[in-house]
Amino acid sequence: MTIPTRITLARLIMSPVFVVLAIKYSSTITLGKPDVLFLYLAMIVFAMAVISDALDGYLARKLNQRSRIGSFLDPIADKTLLLSATITLTFIDCGKLIPIFYTTLILSRELIQISGAIAIGTILGDIKVKHHWTGKFSTFMQVILIYSAFLVPSESIMLYLSIVGGLFIFISAALYIYAGLSQLPKEAHANP
Repeated sequence: MTIPTRITLARLIMSPVFVVLAIKYSSTITLGKPDVLFLYLAMIVFAMAVISDALDGYLARKLNQRSRIGSFLDPIADKTLLLSATITLTFIDCGKLIPIFYTTLILSRELIQISGAIAIGTILGDIKVKHHWTGKFSTFMQVILIYSAFLVPSESIMLYLSIVGGLFIFISAALYIYAGLSQLPKEAHANP
């Protein structure tokens, strides 16, 4: 197993660890005795997971250790981390919650992308996905929101960040849908 793949697997393991730490921190708040150790540990685990995302890709290229299993697991680890953190921080008390509309947008985008990829893959047998900067920015905003749920004392700031992030989720989803549809043969567009 390659080093980058091991890092990706570690990121997969960090997702439930983060969730447990965030829930544990939330339970200490509910009991009226916030234990910041759980807060700090959750933030450290999340930071390590985010850094590991950049590191595994860099090492795969630098060490020429790209693998099929790594290419398969990397996006799963990314989605698992960000979705589990976002959903958890939408529903637990850890400071300021991530607004439900934002989480709904994230889940809708993922469902549309997965459904579209399956449909286009079934028709064409192969899918070419080019990442767009709006998708990367919406992911960046999602990471900022996750940290903000712990650190930002203002609901209005959380709402603002959610609106900006949500706008880019919507734009990136529209661009990915357009890119997916443009891969279909012209006859598929003419005869729905």
